[in-house]
Amino acid sequence: MTNKIAVLGLGIMGSGMARQLLAAGFDVAVWNRSREKAEALGDAGARVAATPADAAIDADIVVAMLADDSVSRAIWTGEDGALPAMKPGAVAVESSTLTGDWVFELAREAAAQGVRFIEAPVTGSRDQAAQGQLRFLVGGEADALAAARPALEAMGGAIVHLGPVGSAATVKLANNFLCGVQAASLAEAIALFEKHGLDVEQAMSILFDGAPASPMVKGVGRRMLDRDYAPHFLVPLMAKDLGYAAQALADVGIQSAIAQAARQRFVDADAAGEGHRDIAAIVESLRKA
Repeated sequence: MTNKIAVLGLGIMGSGMARQLLAAGFDVAVWNRSREKAEALGDAGARVAATPADAAIDADIVVAMLADDSVSRAIWTGEDGALPAMKPGAVAVESSTLTGDWVFELAREAAAQGVRFIEAPVTGSRDQAAQGQLRFLVGGEADALAAARPALEAMGGAIVHLGPVGSAATVKLANNFLCGVQAASLAEAIALFEKHGLDVEQAMSILFDGAPASPMVKGVGRRMLDRDYAPHFLVPLMAKDLGYAAQALADVGIQSAIAQAARQRFVDADAAGEGHRDIAAIVESLRKA
């Protein structure tokens, strides 16, 4: 029976996921590069591990929610990495937004260690993680998903098995590509309204009530209008995801000027000091232009 779970990476998403596992009664070990974030979970009942390997020892499932390929590589396979410490038959669950190339390599590394592997990136952000309402996009073998399912169900409201390893990375990058493009174009539209001296609330009501009104436009647009930049999704992470999406598109012969242009908005915002804020903060540099 699945009982012991390790969570690696306790940022905006990982901390919420770990709390949901604790609430569901799992025996949870946690690790984070900055120990103070892990200590907060320790106060809630988790075992605070000294290293990723320490967290992974005896775990039935190890879940990672990390920033990018390089961090994922270091935490799984680097010095004191989790993968070599995992017991045979345990399940490695990579929930970060990564490139397909690294996901394939990580799957091979796991197999060499006798560890089952699924990729399970998520849709949803801070609030969904805190409420256990993430949607997991899964790539991998059905038996590995079955073993990990109790943990995923504790953290999420839906699990979508898309196919073999790599399929979830592709869909997740497409998802974030579309979100990033919407956020970038929305910031430009708001700046346009403001520079023309319009009643911005009135002008935005047209977008919020009309064809452009996706959940992304409504949520991020409201935060842009309210200048509410408490992080749901950090600016540099969206820049990273758009870069990965542009590369994924290029790999199949599609040169995406759209992905590159949207990415530049987030790169510029990060350079302007908005990197610790929510992606809605990209509108600020346009307001000042």
